[in-house]
Amino acid sequence: MKLIIAMIQPHKLPDVKKALFDAQVHKMTVTNVLGCGQQKGYSETYRGVIHEINLLKKVRLEIAVNEDFVEPTINAIMKGARSGNVGDGKVFVLDLPRCIRIRTGEEGREAIG
Repeated sequence: MKLIIAMIQPHKLPDVKKALFDAQVHKMTVTNVLGCGQQKGYSETYRGVIHEINLLKKVRLEIAVNEDFVEPTINAIMKGARSGNVGDGKVFVLDLPRCIRIRTGEEGREAIG
């Protein structure tokens, strides 16, 4: 089992969701977050005052998958999120040692579904 975490641009979320649904991945957690990476932010002038915007809006996807869905999930995220510009995002893959479904007490592959 793996936990896939992806940071993507907010406007690419519909494209990523469609690509994931096409890859038969329907379970995910989506969170709005702030962060910065290689983009380093930008400057804005408002009423003559310069504001440094260092933290940019991003969307964080968390998807728990069984081993046979790892590559299709990663490929779907990359297909939906890629624009070719700096700031497209990152994908992290972590080991998921244990998963338990609260309702039934199922563990492992059955709990993820």
